[in-house]
Amino acid sequence: MRVMVIVKATRNSEAGILPSEKMFAEMLAFNEELVKAGIMQNGDGLKPSSAGKRVRFTGDGGPKTVFDGPFAETKELIAGFWLWTVKDMKEAVDWVRRCPDPMPGEESEIEIRPFYEAEDFGAALTPELRAKEQQLRALGEQQQKH
Repeated sequence: MRVMVIVKATRNSEAGILPSEKMFAEMLAFNEELVKAGIMQNGDGLKPSSAGKRVRFTGDGGPKTVFDGPFAETKELIAGFWLWTVKDMKEAVDWVRRCPDPMPGEESEIEIRPFYEAEDFGAALTPELRAKEQQLRALGEQQQKH
């Protein structure tokens, strides 16, 4: 099972306050455990929303509107993420429980969301579309290696 583990933004992360050396060391040690256990595929921190953009789609094919950050609702923003492969949601929760506090001194949340897998799409993902999707994944992985 693949999951995205989402570190929710806080007032401090949105203010651009960087983690301390101690926090970096603790998180690197945790990431090392994840890698050695074969769990972690990827992960990174994100800059504050003030460095970002949003693109709004109208739903009717009309023009798209671009908005500059920062964005108001901190609790809806993402400060960082991991991509993990786990046996099940319980294993993901168990790993998150071992995680160092991602936002020391502030209340924070980590959200765990499973990825859709090919079988979740049923008949809508025809054999032809599945083959094309697998081909694109392989090409993307190949390009990342270069």
